[in-house]
Amino acid sequence: QGKLVESGGGLVQAGASLSLSCAASGRTFSTSVMGWFRQAPGKEREFVAAITGARGVSYYSQYADSVKGRFTISRDDAKNTVYLQMNSLKPEDTAVYYCADELKPGALVGSPAGYVYWGQGTQVTVSS
Repeated sequence: QGKLVESGGGLVQAGASLSLSCAASGRTFSTSVMGWFRQAPGKEREFVAAITGARGVSYYSQYADSVKGRFTISRDDAKNTVYLQMNSLKPEDTAVYYCADELKPGALVGSPAGYVYWGQGTQVTVSS
């Protein structure tokens, strides 16, 4: 089935912006819901943002309250890529960010167990 590969992570100062990308490798993005999750040391993986596919449904995105108004998720199916634009970064945003694809039917958008495919993760560190 191939894999998902995240990129764009790095070390930035609080208030800065960072853009993450998730590209398909050996697979083609479907029209299923795709999401971004993050996991900090000692904590469980948590939902960040999700977006629906364009075919069959309209593009629709939703966000965790902690990132709403600061992060923007988007996708380009022609390029098999999903993005996460992060603005006004805070130290608490520090975590490994993961891309997830193909939400299972009936699964909750914010549930990690609801997705079939995952990337290896990219580290985002926000200093203060």
